[in-house]
Amino acid sequence: MNTIWKAGLLASVSMGLALGTAFADDAVETNEEARELETIVVLGAQQTYSSAETTEAMALQQSPVTSILAQIDNLPGVQVQEGDAFGFDDWSTGVAVRGFQNNLGEQQVGITIDGLPNGGSNYGGGAKANRFIDTQNAGTIEVSQGTADIAARSNDALGGTLNFTTQNPLDERRVRVSASLGDFDSQRFYGRYDSGFLADNKTKFWVSLSTQSATDHVTQTADNTRDHFAAKLQTEQFGIDWTAYASYDDTWENNYQRLFSPDDFAANPNSDQLTGEWTGIPYIDQLYRKAWGTLRENSLIYLKGEKELFEGVNLEAGVYRHDNDGRGDWVPQYVVNVGQFGTSTIPLVSFVDPAGTPLAPTAGCVSSITFPYGGASSEYDPACFPAGSVALQSYRHTHYQKERTGAYVDLDWNTQIGENIDNTVRGGVWYEDATRYEYRDWHQVNDTRVGPEYDARAYWVQYSREFPQSTFKWYIEDVVKVSDFSFRLGMKQFSNEIERVDKFTPNDPALNFSVSTDSDVLFSGGAAWTPSAMPGVEMFAGYAENFKAIPDTVLEVLAPGGTPDPETSENIEVGVRYVGDRLRGSAVYFDSTFDNRLLAIANQTVNGIDYLEASNGGYVNGGGIESSGFEFSGEYLVNDALSLFASYTSISDATILGSGVVSQDVATGITQIDNAGNITSTIVGNDVPGIAKNMAVLSADYREGNFFAGLSTKWVDDRFVDLANTWTAESYYDADLYAGVSGSALSDDLSNVEFRLTVNNLFDGDWLGGISGGGAWVSAPRTVVFTVTADF
Repeated sequence: MNTIWKAGLLASVSMGLALGTAFADDAVETNEEARELETIVVLGAQQTYSSAETTEAMALQQSPVTSILAQIDNLPGVQVQEGDAFGFDDWSTGVAVRGFQNNLGEQQVGITIDGLPNGGSNYGGGAKANRFIDTQNAGTIEVSQGTADIAARSNDALGGTLNFTTQNPLDERRVRVSASLGDFDSQRFYGRYDSGFLADNKTKFWVSLSTQSATDHVTQTADNTRDHFAAKLQTEQFGIDWTAYASYDDTWENNYQRLFSPDDFAANPNSDQLTGEWTGIPYIDQLYRKAWGTLRENSLIYLKGEKELFEGVNLEAGVYRHDNDGRGDWVPQYVVNVGQFGTSTIPLVSFVDPAGTPLAPTAGCVSSITFPYGGASSEYDPACFPAGSVALQSYRHTHYQKERTGAYVDLDWNTQIGENIDNTVRGGVWYEDATRYEYRDWHQVNDTRVGPEYDARAYWVQYSREFPQSTFKWYIEDVVKVSDFSFRLGMKQFSNEIERVDKFTPNDPALNFSVSTDSDVLFSGGAAWTPSAMPGVEMFAGYAENFKAIPDTVLEVLAPGGTPDPETSENIEVGVRYVGDRLRGSAVYFDSTFDNRLLAIANQTVNGIDYLEASNGGYVNGGGIESSGFEFSGEYLVNDALSLFASYTSISDATILGSGVVSQDVATGITQIDNAGNITSTIVGNDVPGIAKNMAVLSADYREGNFFAGLSTKWVDDRFVDLANTWTAESYYDADLYAGVSGSALSDDLSNVEFRLTVNNLFDGDWLGGISGGGAWVSAPRTVVFTVTADF
């Protein structure tokens, strides 16, 4: 989309929104009522664990086109990396919290949607928060690091929980429309209707619809689209407070490729080496961007009810259903010979003669193809085959589907013991039944000379399997408040059973089995002190044991005897918070031990992709990880218009521990020995890839009258890309700018219109972003988006 066309469309949208004000009955303030600028520190009642939440300013730093995940990047201890300028590509998205990571190969941080589990964050059947919540419907995002809340419903919460919330319906009727246009052909159109309280004065709801699209920032040939529908209702009926939510998300994403060599980044820091043009040479066209795809449909519906059963006794219960359906696409540079070529002994067919007979390359021919992956061998070079030979190529689909149904019950009982002791007993249960389905089929490209169009009839179904899984969790906690002190002690336990069902050979016990992973009883506890002599000060300390059941991705490639142990962690926090009239902040020391870490063994390397691999990679127990450090964050209100925010995270120790047994470390590949049994190399003691030792954020936000603006800068220290610590992703600065104005500054007739400009990566820096599986994605360049919003 050229600049002139963008400007013309923006002018048309702005004029249309302005003219619409003539028909508006009431002008409604365009400020987000649910995102008031308050403080990054959660003001819990003597909370014994560290947590923080996003502010309106953090939301404004990102455009409405951008994934909701980006809004938490400035919080202490948090690092968000997205390969796409707008977070379109789930393949390259990663989130880290204090050394625990969610990325392509690891899921160690829990994600919940309004307190309900997201069903995992992995690529094959998982769904991060951006699949459930539209950016402009988002409420506060709550980050509970480390010890976290004992009631959190997640199978991945080894290092804390990210709770993404949705806005509640407004009390007054409102219609909101919004349009965004920007770089990389980005455009977004959004509309939402809030009913306000209905005639019964108890019921209110909203319903929204959005559509957006963009291309990629490297070749600008991707076709990324997202359509999202959502609705939320709140009512009071039969003495119960009800909340219902429903969302549907349909996304088509073209991916980015990781770089697996520092030389590739040095040669061109703006390229991920995927191509934008179809060449007709399958070996090169295996990197054709439009054929690297992630297609996903996600729907979520939940119903919650809250009621005070008796004085001091409160019950909350809910049910939910989540469906995920989609596929991942690649284009291997051959056709797998599964019988369609008769008696030919060539397993992978790259060229045939005009009659369809597989051909071998000319003896002694040396390929002249130098890209990608260091060049092709002779069996993939057209110059090594006779004239008239026909090149073959496949279009590979991996189909993913997931169904989850769950329910939970939470109960609080508040009592007073004597005159000075308040006691609260909390307890609850959570149950979920889920099944993930996965199969892979291969289609033949119709004509490799023309493009990637393929035969809809698969010539081979490589595998088909399903993974039924059940999860049960119970927890109980007692909180005692005595004078200035609060003490809490809790226990929880997980029971998880997962089954592997091979649809091709359902009677083979080596491929059909179940694994039960019940945790020990996990303890948590802590104390908080709010000294009367120091108003606004709260000191706290907490401890928690966390557990993650064996995920179904592990069973993709393992037989019963090879099942690894479930991952566990122990987290300790000690900190202090302060809340004053103008200054608010916190300082926290944390220490975490992560045992039985599952190391992801990727099936992509610098030498290319193994397209026949029957999973996204394997997993082995790679010993453990130990990390510790400090977090500082604070906000200072200079005056009624200007606020300053800063955060600093130091992870002084994030190292791989190993199992402590050399033979086991050798078996899992993290230690190498020679024939005499001497250790030749090991990653034990190395730093964890992808984790920065230091991060710092400084931002300023200004709002006065009709104008608002903000500038935020984040510095990220060096990170290692590979387990061997031989490749360093160098430190970088990332700055984001936003500025906006109410239409009333231009005309009273535009009082319900708001204009906002968002600039991400303001100084157009180049760096390595997300890191996973020994590779790294390149960063997105400077990206500008202009948004017009009107309320009626």
